[in-house]
Amino acid sequence: MFEPAALHPGTLRAYDIRGVVGDTLTEHQACAVGRAFATIVSRRVGRCSIGVGYDGRLTSPKLEEALVAGLEASGADVARIGLGPTPMLYFAGKTLPTDGAVMVTGSHNPPDHNGFKMMLSGSAFYGDDIQELGRIAAAGEFSDGVGSSRNVDVSDDYVTTLLDAYRSKRPLKVAWDAGNGAAGDIMRRLSEKMPGEHILLCADIDGTFPNHHPDPTVPENLALLIETVREHACDLGVAFDGDGDRLGAVDGTGRILWGDQILCLLASDLLRDQPGATVIADVKASQVLFDYVADCGGQPLMWRTGHSPIKSKMAETGAPLAGEMSGHIFFADRYFGFDDGLYAAVRLLDVIGGSGQSAAALRDALPQRINTPELRFPCDDTRKFDVVVEVADRLKQADANVIDIDGVRVNTDDGWWLLRASNTQPVLVARCEAKDEVGLERLKSALSAQLNASGVAPPDDL
Repeated sequence: MFEPAALHPGTLRAYDIRGVVGDTLTEHQACAVGRAFATIVSRRVGRCSIGVGYDGRLTSPKLEEALVAGLEASGADVARIGLGPTPMLYFAGKTLPTDGAVMVTGSHNPPDHNGFKMMLSGSAFYGDDIQELGRIAAAGEFSDGVGSSRNVDVSDDYVTTLLDAYRSKRPLKVAWDAGNGAAGDIMRRLSEKMPGEHILLCADIDGTFPNHHPDPTVPENLALLIETVREHACDLGVAFDGDGDRLGAVDGTGRILWGDQILCLLASDLLRDQPGATVIADVKASQVLFDYVADCGGQPLMWRTGHSPIKSKMAETGAPLAGEMSGHIFFADRYFGFDDGLYAAVRLLDVIGGSGQSAAALRDALPQRINTPELRFPCDDTRKFDVVVEVADRLKQADANVIDIDGVRVNTDDGWWLLRASNTQPVLVARCEAKDEVGLERLKSALSAQLNASGVAPPDDL
């Protein structure tokens, strides 16, 4: 159990470790992850107290046991938070005297997947950090020690903190969908203490995900929520991914509120109290968002996609709010600066409650644009980044208006289009947004031409 273990290179992702249990990820490797992480924490901090939690997947308890065994073997004192959403572990990492945290979670991936998200000294642990962890695990360069573990229940404090975010006196009717993910129990306890009427869907934690896949960015996964909102005339519906760090939402008419639209509503409310504040969004977000933040008196900042880069940029700039199209919403205003789907849901409900308007009316007041959904299409890991570089080089030679902080975002008179390489999968990601259908077709044609020039077949819906 305590021997070195080479981690499958495909599991060492940009922001976490993620693999197929029994194939590219084993309990032996989980133990090595624990040993390597404790080694890194000890070397950098000089001590080693680690919070650990796990999600509702069937494989998570055994992986958590192996992880804790590895942490203890390298001298860590472990606070075991137990089963719950990833943000509850982040909360423990901010409120307990810990030096780091590890969450056993497969996030929104299929049931046979699992992995680890990590935090060190209250900050994101990603990129080169994860590669270093993999090297230490393979080489067996572990610190030795005699650690300990104890069970710690932070759930009551976490729920209380979530409740404190709702300041409106207006009771709302809300449908909540946990997707049978790890947020289910906290969602139930939270909604029971909030004013108004609450309808819970898929609240039982079940790692087989029997009702629908727990990814609220995919429209078909919101079908049950949309049906419920319409049937019961709810003010809003909210949904969470498998580990509860992402938020999906639908308005009272059943229309999906995308991540950048959610961020618009949250930003307009925050900027009334903090004029001039910076609001960060990822490069996939609508231009409507960046213009809207500026119109509300804020400072919009476009940044790289990924929860770890966004958290790091928030810390660097002091931004009180950030978000991604994927539904990661980050609050440093009255909160800790990490992504928490449950907290973001309460803040969104508070905005709607305090506005005196419906979510649909608030959405309709936003400037309207025509856009494609996020288009994801296969491209080999060995090729995807080169394609983006090739496209960027051609466009710059043509003096195009290019933003290249994360892939290629091209501004034209019609609107903009984006091409970037996924950091976690062998795919390219594209999106287009225009003022009208004619402009959208021109943008799609321009993007398709660039893909063809690099020998990549455009997706059918481009």
